[in-house]
Amino acid sequence: MFRISSFLLCLFVFASCSKKSGMKTGGQEKDKFASSRVIYDRYCSSCHGEKVEAFVDRKWKHGNTKAEIITSISEGYIDNGMPIWRSTIQPEEIAKLADLIVSSLGTVNQYDFADVAKTDTYKSKGITVKLETVAEGLEVPWGMASLPGGELLIADRNGDLWRVASDKSKVKITGTPEVLYVGQGGLFEVKLDPNYTNNGWIYLTYAKHKKETGRVMSTTALVRGKLKGNTLVQKEEIFEALPYFSTRHHYGARMVFDNNGYLFLSVGDRGVREKNPQSLENHAGKIHRIRPDGSIPEDNPFYNTENAVKSIWSYGHRNPQGLDYDKATGILWEHEHGPRGGDELNIIKKGENFGWPVVSYGINYNATTFTDITEKEGMIQPEIYWLPSIAPCGMSFVTSDKYGAWQGDILAGSLRFDYLNRVNLKDSAVKDQEKLLINIGRLRNVVQANDGFIYVGVEDPGVVYRLVPQ
Repeated sequence: MFRISSFLLCLFVFASCSKKSGMKTGGQEKDKFASSRVIYDRYCSSCHGEKVEAFVDRKWKHGNTKAEIITSISEGYIDNGMPIWRSTIQPEEIAKLADLIVSSLGTVNQYDFADVAKTDTYKSKGITVKLETVAEGLEVPWGMASLPGGELLIADRNGDLWRVASDKSKVKITGTPEVLYVGQGGLFEVKLDPNYTNNGWIYLTYAKHKKETGRVMSTTALVRGKLKGNTLVQKEEIFEALPYFSTRHHYGARMVFDNNGYLFLSVGDRGVREKNPQSLENHAGKIHRIRPDGSIPEDNPFYNTENAVKSIWSYGHRNPQGLDYDKATGILWEHEHGPRGGDELNIIKKGENFGWPVVSYGINYNATTFTDITEKEGMIQPEIYWLPSIAPCGMSFVTSDKYGAWQGDILAGSLRFDYLNRVNLKDSAVKDQEKLLINIGRLRNVVQANDGFIYVGVEDPGVVYRLVPQ
């Protein structure tokens, strides 16, 4: 059909799709376009991907009306690699193909919130919440954790770790590691040990750097330490992703403990997709499992695999920016950024390959394609994928009884569209989704604290809010 560089470098096509429902269309609509999908598979999928929704998150170079699409298919754009199809595909079939594409445009406005006023009070299904400012004067509140006494620890990506009291006063913690605050690098996640009241351990992930052959190289590292007053002491580095890279993005760096006290840690592919995610010989593009002291459990899936990194729990990931553990079911959930299109929500399973970049629902940032397949045997499909990319960041299960219908659901921030995404679960399966806190800002993180309240961190400017049910 039409080359990406010459056509359909589209807008927003489908809001979100699940592995169970495919494109979110009703049965009648599926039947209506059945013959058109056969034609698409035969002539179009080799350039544009197996599914029509692969036309996501792109610009329309030659128009997106039915008439303009018919012209593009019929006449082509030979100089840009788009064939002329009028001799191969009958006019009535071309018209149906155009209908199939235009039909997707009904979801374009799902992420256009220009007419929604920013407010401090938001209504959801069965609940109203009000924003209460907890901390201000931040840059990028990347990580948050609550201390037993009700204080909040906030990790700012600029390298600052803040201790915030209930009266909103904040004190900077000294003794934190030196970070590379460049690009997507900096200070990332902060977590308390599950046995914090007895051992006092606090865990921090950050962009660690060093010089190699005259260049500054960086990686994802994890240290733990203890608070003595407002100073971090007894620091121990317990994880260092290898090798180091000159890139400044895709660090991953989310952490979570499971019921057994194991610590899971995400590391992004560092922007080197061809080399890292599918190799077991490096740390990048993986979810890792370690003990709290950094030692590696012998029952990890690749512990005895020759040349494999022993801490790997799963692989084939791009940039995991959300990680949380459902204590009730024992399920580890993760979400990660796709490129342009194809953000994913996954159930992480021991030893499994999640496919990046062999399979994907996204495209390159320059609108070219890097894979034509979205599924492959031996590679795990996401529970849902987002088209267009919402840039999910931060993840928290709602276990508190303060939030009514939200209880048992997943909350994730959207950096791109400035809202909080609620994923409604039933029996650990995605039932539906809801957009909350519209236009709140670039929502970097969401956590449920010890007090049962949900806190969200927003950047530009950096503010942390408590969500107070009304």
